Amino acid sequence: MTPKNDYTIIGIDGGGTHTRGILFQNGEIKANSKSGTTRIGAVGVGESCERTLNVIIDLCAQASIEHHELDAVVVGLAGVWLEEEKLRSAHLLKTLGRGYNFTFEDIMVTSDAELALHGAFKGGDGIITIVGTGSIGLARVKGKLYRCGGWGIELDDEGSGAWIGREGLTQVVRAIDGRGKPTTMTDLVGDLYPTIDIKRPRTIVKAYAEGAFKYHMLTPSVMKCAIEGDEVANEIIERSAKHLVELPQALKHHFKSKAPVALMGGIIDNETLLSKLLIEEVKKDKGLKLVEPKGTALHGAITLGEEMIKNMVE
Repeated sequence: MTPKNDYTIIGIDGGGTHTRGILFQNGEIKANSKSGTTRIGAVGVGESCERTLNVIIDLCAQASIEHHELDAVVVGLAGVWLEEEKLRSAHLLKTLGRGYNFTFEDIMVTSDAELALHGAFKGGDGIITIVGTGSIGLARVKGKLYRCGGWGIELDDEGSGAWIGREGLTQVVRAIDGRGKPTTMTDLVGDLYPTIDIKRPRTIVKAYAEGAFKYHMLTPSVMKCAIEGDEVANEIIERSAKHLVELPQALKHHFKSKAPVALMGGIIDNETLLSKLLIEEVKKDKGLKLVEPKGTALHGAITLGEEMIKNMVE
């Protein structure tokens, strides 16, 4: 048997900064929804699932459908890797849903990176390097997954938006101390957040501790200074590109020939200075072949949903 062609699927891409969802019905997108981060490491599993559920309910409301009309729900959450984490999130979503008289028939929870890999190569073999708030490399070879990076800003995530922002702030405080070169980033940090007074540098620490900003929020300022010729900011972006190319380079040995690499994530999508430098770094490596992703993480979610439906009817 083949799956029915009038199925209804919800796909959720829960990233480190934003969560996006679509409702796909009868071969087209019927609704879109967006929320804040659902990264469990940032908001906790309970809040992550609450936000995800709200996106799902909003999509159904927009499309004027009931929960029992959903054939599949596929959710990708940042930082979810272990099988027990996936099952726990799926179980909690079902439990929370019952409080809204919302019942899930078929739901899959996986990592947002796995959705992106599935979307980029339509389930085929290849490598993705995702550059957003965090950074990670993921490869699929003959159905087997290999991961590199994605440890979180506390341990790694070199080259990511959070890393760039943190490095920018580090260079600002070094410049204030006289340990580093002067940088125009110092004035921008002071202008961005009214609670920061550069003449009283410890207000930077206070503002961060109070949650006035997160590291990745400083990334546009570092990019701006680099484009305008700031030597210190430009050096950060150059280092970022070199760190990021290490991800596919560490994964390419799993391929017998040139490894196809697709670059994804907000920093790539916005065609930033970093994306241009990273593209150059990938092209320098003769063992890598830069390719355009065939689809997004949301496309990957819908494809996985179609596979779920097909497996149910066979």
